[in-house]
Amino acid sequence: MAFDTFLMVDWSGGNDRGLRPTKDAIWTCVARRGKPEPPRYHRNRQVAEAWLTDLFEVELTAGRKVCAGFDFPFGYPVGFGRAVAGSDDPLALWDWLAERVADAPKSNNRFDVAGQINALFPGLGPFWGNGLARDIAHLPRKGNDRTFRWSPERRRAEAHPRAKGAFTCWQMSGAGAVGGQVIMGLPVLSRLRRAFPGQIAVWPFEPLTSAIALVEIWPSLTVTEFPADTIRDAWQVQKVATDLSCLPVADLAGLLNVPTTSEGWILGLDPR
Repeated sequence: MAFDTFLMVDWSGGNDRGLRPTKDAIWTCVARRGKPEPPRYHRNRQVAEAWLTDLFEVELTAGRKVCAGFDFPFGYPVGFGRAVAGSDDPLALWDWLAERVADAPKSNNRFDVAGQINALFPGLGPFWGNGLARDIAHLPRKGNDRTFRWSPERRRAEAHPRAKGAFTCWQMSGAGAVGGQVIMGLPVLSRLRRAFPGQIAVWPFEPLTSAIALVEIWPSLTVTEFPADTIRDAWQVQKVATDLSCLPVADLAGLLNVPTTSEGWILGLDPR
């Protein structure tokens, strides 16, 4: 499938980061034919979701096909979705989370939702990393405090030799943790799918026959060097968007040609 527009998103599970562009926030970048727009800073998820909605509307109206990459896992290790949402369809878990996650610029309930999910299982776990001052039932502060761990603990993508350094989706706080990003990101993607019915396909769960493709990225897979005096998040989305927009169609098709899996997959990893 040939794309006209490449949009890459560096997500965040935290609260509003203020007016001044900063690291550890939401950054996006759009590139077409190797020419990137300046990276854009979004102070919170509400701003970012509104901007994404507007961008998709513009691209669809213009008749352009979009590859939109988000830097958080699209799924959990095999079997988790059925245990929580009653279905092996990962998109059912997206909708399940969308019904339970409460999000505002200055607060959200991601740690509470992680604790509520933990309560479904025997023992303490699999989520860990309470980043709040108050205690949360069923959510331990340290990974070693868990008495229940999901097996397998890592997705196949995270166990890939080229994905060394990728964090699991169970860690909710701490440097590099992505657990909060997943819980706060999947509801946004769920709402975008509902806002554009039949026009969004999710890789690798669905055939990419719609105008917009949502794909999972991990910028650290290919971006290892950063110019001085730059915000790393901004540089990463610009570099990935530019690089993907320069790829020949056949090469990109090769990257997208992976087996369907409920766990999701990281674009650029060879499943073999």
